[in-house]
Amino acid sequence: MKSVYNFVVSPEGSRYNNNIDVEGGKLILNTDIFNHKYVNRQAKVISTPIIGNTNIKPGDTVILHHNVFRRWNDVNGIEKNSKSYFKEDVYFINKDQIFLYKRKNKWISPKGYCFVKPLKSIDKFNIKPERPLQGVVKYSDGIVEVGDIVGFRPGGEYEFIVDGERLYRVLSNLITIKYEYQGNEEEYNPSWAQSS
Repeated sequence: MKSVYNFVVSPEGSRYNNNIDVEGGKLILNTDIFNHKYVNRQAKVISTPIIGNTNIKPGDTVILHHNVFRRWNDVNGIEKNSKSYFKEDVYFINKDQIFLYKRKNKWISPKGYCFVKPLKSIDKFNIKPERPLQGVVKYSDGIVEVGDIVGFRPGGEYEFIVDGERLYRVLSNLITIKYEYQGNEEEYNPSWAQSS
């Protein structure tokens, strides 16, 4: 099955990631279908579009927008699928809904996106555990180097869990500064992200 303009994907696992294993049992974290934090964002590419160039290939794993697999209720309270839904376990998505892809166990960032891991706060007057708007580049589209410490504009970062690490997806054009290492930088990854 091929689409003219869209990628055809299938979720890896179920539509929602709303439970975790706890001492041999399952703990349900959320039962609401509308909460985007518990929607599965990982899929396998079945086919690529006929028209357009892409580095993504069939069989690659991709990280997607949270609305692809999400269900919602219309104004009458009737549960509906997203507009990406085609049939069970088959979805059509646009190129701009793919934020990261993996081939041969290596994550690759498409043009326009970087993934940044937050840094632990060193400010004793700040009650938040991480430094605001700063982080270490984990996956890059080539605008900055992997491992660089960068700053970015507010409002453009979106949280993702990738391989047990909490990362922010940041548009490459919102990265505003590259910092020099000071020696006191420590990556921050909350314990709840590691259990996902």
